[in-house]
Amino acid sequence: MAQTNISLVMVLSLYLCVAFSPVYCFYLNPNFYEQSCPKAEEIVRSVVAKAVQKETRMAASLLRLHFHDCFVQGCDASLLLDNSRNIRSEKQSNANRNSARGFEVIDDIKSALEKACPQTVSCADVLALAARDSTVLAGGPNWAVPLGRRDSKSASLSGSNRNIPQPNNTFQTILTKFKVQGLNVVDLVALSGSHTIGNARCTSFRQRLYNQSGNGQADYTLQQVYANQLRSRCPRSGGDNNLFSMDLVSPAKFDNYYYKNILASKGLFNSDQVLLTKDESSMDLVKQYAENNNLFFKHFAQSIVKMGNLSPLTGSNGEIRKNCRRINSGY
Repeated sequence: MAQTNISLVMVLSLYLCVAFSPVYCFYLNPNFYEQSCPKAEEIVRSVVAKAVQKETRMAASLLRLHFHDCFVQGCDASLLLDNSRNIRSEKQSNANRNSARGFEVIDDIKSALEKACPQTVSCADVLALAARDSTVLAGGPNWAVPLGRRDSKSASLSGSNRNIPQPNNTFQTILTKFKVQGLNVVDLVALSGSHTIGNARCTSFRQRLYNQSGNGQADYTLQQVYANQLRSRCPRSGGDNNLFSMDLVSPAKFDNYYYKNILASKGLFNSDQVLLTKDESSMDLVKQYAENNNLFFKHFAQSIVKMGNLSPLTGSNGEIRKNCRRINSGY
């Protein structure tokens, strides 16, 4: 990563510290493991590449884990904790149950890191690096990942249910959930572009096809030919786990077709299409990103770094887990 990009990241961190003190006053650094684990990024990149080569969909799954982690207690790898005596796993929340995936890949990364640098690289940093590497492998932007997060000793099932935006949320609800995190409408529209890769289950958008407003009618903002195609494999009942590409044009490529699809009334989720129909500022951004892929990439990279800086545990807070699925003291 070029030195200029690293400098920009550090300037952004200082800005966040001043603007949002004390929540953002910490010192994450892209060079954090330069001495303690110099091959950390290389190890993460290698394992992610093998996983994505084996299953293209894994890139989207790993990227999603970073989002769902950061929106609950900050970017602390709380999402990765399994159920135990004192932990109610976030994996069981409405947003993650039967949906979040890629945990075995994170296990593989952590195992490789533990062999190279025992108890040095946090699971929270693994999630941030895997998200970046997945994006790049799918053809998306690259960025310097600020590092130095530590891992939580707790999880919040209720926080996961409350904080993570849902596919059927209204625009205002989604924006409010972003603002609570210190994120704005640019971050919302740019980060929603992650839906340019990956799949979604029938159950996550069925209401748009049959009962959008509780009156037994389909969502009028959904292009009808596209809606009929979706109905053919997403019936009123059954088929909950049938998978659909979130970007019907280039489902495995990280690009701006997600926004072009929205302009054509072919956003898969309600949360996608409302970016165009419910707010003028978000509508303008959708149009800009649809026309300018470079602008989308620039804003996405800036916004995901900003999101990755949400309330990290640093210094002596938290711990460096040996196993990402459980805290070091066991159960």
